[in-house]
Amino acid sequence: MEAYLDNSATTRCYTKAAKLMYDIMTEHYGNTSSLHTKGVEAERYKREAAKIIARSMKVEEKEICFTSGGTESDNLALLGCARANRRAGNHLITTCIEHAAVLNTMRALEEEGFRVTYLPVDEKGVVRLSDLEEALCDDTILVSVMYVNNEIGSVQPIGEIGELLKKQNHRILFHVDAVQAYGKFRIYPKKLGIDLMSVSSHKIHGPKGVGFLYVDSRVKILPILFGGGQQRDLRSGTENVPGDAGFAEAVKEVYTDFDEKIERLYSLREYFVREIGTIEGTTVNGPGGREGAPHIVSVSFAGVRSEVLLHALEERGIYVSSGSACSSNHPALSGTLKAIGVKKELLDSTLRFSFCEFTTKEELDYTLGVLRELLPALRRFTRR
Repeated sequence: MEAYLDNSATTRCYTKAAKLMYDIMTEHYGNTSSLHTKGVEAERYKREAAKIIARSMKVEEKEICFTSGGTESDNLALLGCARANRRAGNHLITTCIEHAAVLNTMRALEEEGFRVTYLPVDEKGVVRLSDLEEALCDDTILVSVMYVNNEIGSVQPIGEIGELLKKQNHRILFHVDAVQAYGKFRIYPKKLGIDLMSVSSHKIHGPKGVGFLYVDSRVKILPILFGGGQQRDLRSGTENVPGDAGFAEAVKEVYTDFDEKIERLYSLREYFVREIGTIEGTTVNGPGGREGAPHIVSVSFAGVRSEVLLHALEERGIYVSSGSACSSNHPALSGTLKAIGVKKELLDSTLRFSFCEFTTKEELDYTLGVLRELLPALRRFTRR
């Protein structure tokens, strides 16, 4: 049997999305910048994709900027807004558990002379509003907080943060990395006070290499790519029409029967957390119950290194992650786990299990059975 439980790293593409992309690449392959019929046809696909995505968030089509994925969206939001609004101040705020696409961009902005505050989180991985309020100052121009943490599934109080920022200073921009949240929550940026939001296609059963940045029409932002001036001069480069259309097709599908899908995901998560807690030497990290995201479970296994356990599971056809897949080629102890106070001896003994709408209870039962079998033997081997 095979159990794919690494859906926070990437998901299987919907068949409808893949088929639509194939049709566009082989039949409707025009360049949107071309003035002939095929170009106009391609432009129609791109505009329809933007409309579908905008509708899912109740925003305007012109506020959607397609990118190559979450990393580019984060970079464009942070670099573009920080540089565009520098005259208003040079202070930026984020949290210590952000994705590397945000943290490393913030460090790059520090090299440019910006001052960055990295907010701590509590033991569940949630930022305290009091800490944010205390960090705000007259020079603050941008706050970036992820919606769902990619390692432990903690959910930030995005609406409350948006309300606080608009109350304190309506000029402060609020960016949200929603890569692990879009498709798992109904997100309406204007209602939540979000000015910019990053999303990635392959986390919701769309193609890889595609994403978007929602940019409120009132936001002052500069491009970070220069060229032919596509997408209203914000993101130059030949547009990825098949990817954009496939992404939009995935958006339509992921939000169909949405409530039922999320309820099922939470049920699977609750079952897995309950059962894995009966295995000796296991600790579930982060929020419990329905405080967290419906698809992510972080578990520490005392006495077993995560890499060893990961490969032992892989040999049985079970695929999981030892943390953020984006950082797997640069292994290091998780800053998120440190931030929530995970014991030092467990930092290198933690795996992430992540689900999707295709995950079955049978996959979970198989995984639990293999863990019960493997862990005692691996611990004995480690003690040697």
